[in-house]
Amino acid sequence: MRKTCTCFFVQPAVLEHIVRTGTPEQRDIALETLGRDHSIRTVRLQNALLSDFYQLRSRSLVEPTPGTIKRVIFDAEQSENAETTKVVWNEGDKAVADPAVNEAADGLGATFRLYWEIYKRNSIDDRGRNLNAVVHYGKNYDNAFWNGSRMVFGDGDGEFLTRTTQGVDVIGHELTHAVTESTANLAYTGQSGALNESISDAFGSLVKQYAAGQTADQADWLIGDKIVGKALKGKALRSMAKPGTAFEGDNQPAHMDHYVKTTADSGGVHTNSGIPNCAFYHVAMAIGGKAWEKAGLIWYDSLRDPRLTPDSNFQRFAQLTLRAAQHHFGAGAESKAVTEAWKAVGIVLT
Repeated sequence: MRKTCTCFFVQPAVLEHIVRTGTPEQRDIALETLGRDHSIRTVRLQNALLSDFYQLRSRSLVEPTPGTIKRVIFDAEQSENAETTKVVWNEGDKAVADPAVNEAADGLGATFRLYWEIYKRNSIDDRGRNLNAVVHYGKNYDNAFWNGSRMVFGDGDGEFLTRTTQGVDVIGHELTHAVTESTANLAYTGQSGALNESISDAFGSLVKQYAAGQTADQADWLIGDKIVGKALKGKALRSMAKPGTAFEGDNQPAHMDHYVKTTADSGGVHTNSGIPNCAFYHVAMAIGGKAWEKAGLIWYDSLRDPRLTPDSNFQRFAQLTLRAAQHHFGAGAESKAVTEAWKAVGIVLT
């Protein structure tokens, strides 16, 4: 049976930064968010044994038409009930007065379109799975997460972090965790966990670029820029172009020489993801054009490669990206771009 993890968008380093630098009230909110995140992980592990059963039970006997999206938005009304049954928006409904509901629906739609229109993936499981989301989770909750069955969005504290539904890359990132879960199922620890996070950042950025019709050189390559409040003193939560520069206190490395060895954050999964993030940025920029067409295809095929095992490290994934580039484009500019990009972050391919 496939294991599942609860993957949070906002890295612990951001919340820990708020604890160190915020007002007493801001520190309390950050500590409460960290505490909730820990509790959610525990509950998710307990529920993992039931996940396959619920997926089978909820699947229709009639397979959905490929490429047809089905979204449902729920409202937690600031409770911590991620499994609330209060439906506030269904597929086909018009926009409502609540911006969080509209943003969630739009972000789910943008993610579905990228995967279907570019990679012919039929929803996150490639079998037409419904996309469900919960808005207004918790009070001042500074995070968003995929809990194995639905997206869950907090409204932020309004000072360090704002409404998490505002970032289409937030939604693309979290739903990509579900894509990874149903393909490579990368273990959420150490380098495999950092790969898990990086792949979500890469496709979160591609969702944003595809929705805006941007080429690689037009994109900002920032992750979470739309949900950063003024108090955080930064432009985003992560920078794929220049890891470690997104906000005051950002500790992401951009090279293997600075790989962070830690037991915190599941072995630094949100920290060391800066290394493969930077590699993807270099590939996309070197190839040029629309990043989802070639760089994204190389990464997507590598994610789906059966040789990418749950415990794969950066070196294994990098080698698979080179093989994917060679398969699609031969030994030309695209393969050279992949080799040089990984070399730039300290990983040499043979």
